[in-house]
Amino acid sequence: MKIIFAGTPGFSVSTLEALIDAGHEIVGVYCQPDRPKGRGRILTACPVKEKALELDLTVYQPENLRDSSAQKTLKNLGADVMIVVAYGQILPLEVLESPKYGCLNIHASLLPRWRGAAPIQRAILAGDKQTGVGIMQMNEGLDTGDVLLEKICNISDTDTAQTLHNKLATLGADAIVEALENINNLVSKTQDKSGITYAKKLSKEEAWIDWTQSAIQISQQIRAFNPYPIAQCNASSDKFDAKTLRILSASIIGLAYNQKPGEIIEYGKGVCIIATGDGALNLEKVQLAGKKVVNIKDFTNAYKLTKLE
Repeated sequence: MKIIFAGTPGFSVSTLEALIDAGHEIVGVYCQPDRPKGRGRILTACPVKEKALELDLTVYQPENLRDSSAQKTLKNLGADVMIVVAYGQILPLEVLESPKYGCLNIHASLLPRWRGAAPIQRAILAGDKQTGVGIMQMNEGLDTGDVLLEKICNISDTDTAQTLHNKLATLGADAIVEALENINNLVSKTQDKSGITYAKKLSKEEAWIDWTQSAIQISQQIRAFNPYPIAQCNASSDKFDAKTLRILSASIIGLAYNQKPGEIIEYGKGVCIIATGDGALNLEKVQLAGKKVVNIKDFTNAYKLTKLE
């Protein structure tokens, strides 16, 4: 099958590789234009572009696909279908209707739950026990198309956004290959409007920890925001005052205590147990502003925390 592939981040790469391994012909790869990154603001290619060039595929990077000349270029590729995986642009109707089988999207949730930009993180943050991927026939709405195929994935109590991302990227790649093999026999399912939730884009402001929340809620926040934007709080110690402390990993501790939320219950020799609004957390991996990520044993050997807020 002749395929146009559209994707930008690392999540999309495994799907591109899977389509090639399955014997499909990639007639063009669409991704976002190179963007300045880092302190030097150097123009940097996205992961999909890097992989496409490595595979000697033709890459297209239009600022948008609403331009008639860009639409003509896409149509002239003569694709049977366009596979869209976290491309980062809204596709106009002219593009959606251009390939024979239209445009199929891999969405990292069980629609209609968690439509939008951050379904992986929102699922963990909400305490969902299951998520998955859906192969969706795209229309002009935001993740509103009919679902053609779904695959379910359990969310473990230790999953972070990164580990769940990796699971769903593999699951999505397998699902789209299966969907294309059965493209003429798939039964579409209209999304149930009563189950709609939206996964809004992450903001750095959400990363700040409120210690009056329960240990379960804060644990979900820590896991959902790893690797970005990373849950954090202000910390003071015997060697610094009110510095940002990022928390990358913590475990829930069941014990009785009298301390107020944010106060330290036990500290030292690889232990840093913090009181919350309900339950306690033992910090496991942290990063002080301007420093490297360290395990809690090394941190407690170097500093004596006095306050978290």
